[in-house]
Amino acid sequence: MFPVSIKGVLQSPEGLVVLMLNERDEWELPGGRIELGETAPQCLAREIAEELAVEVSVGEPLDSYLFEVIPGKHVFISTYRCQLLGGFVPIVSHEHKEIGLFAPGQLPVNLPVGYRLSITKALGL
Repeated sequence: MFPVSIKGVLQSPEGLVVLMLNERDEWELPGGRIELGETAPQCLAREIAEELAVEVSVGEPLDSYLFEVIPGKHVFISTYRCQLLGGFVPIVSHEHKEIGLFAPGQLPVNLPVGYRLSITKALGL
């Protein structure tokens, strides 16, 4: 059995893609592990509120895949389209090093391919 992580493609009001820098110095989509009794959308809304201090509505699923986080350790990832509810004054939590805002055509090199594909699908690129 693999851990399950629910991630969201979210854009700032200016249309920039919101990414989080993790402890492996990789950019990733906001989100995290689903808890017992949660739906995937409930998990994602909670995780984004915890990680960024912003509220979102969770839209349709984009993709699901098995991701090798480090050699021999896999996580099942499900990605969803998200939309901001209210203001956007993100605050980075203790879970990440920083928040990044990137133009859709200028995503960072150290962004895993699965996240990149979900962004492409969400934004119709």
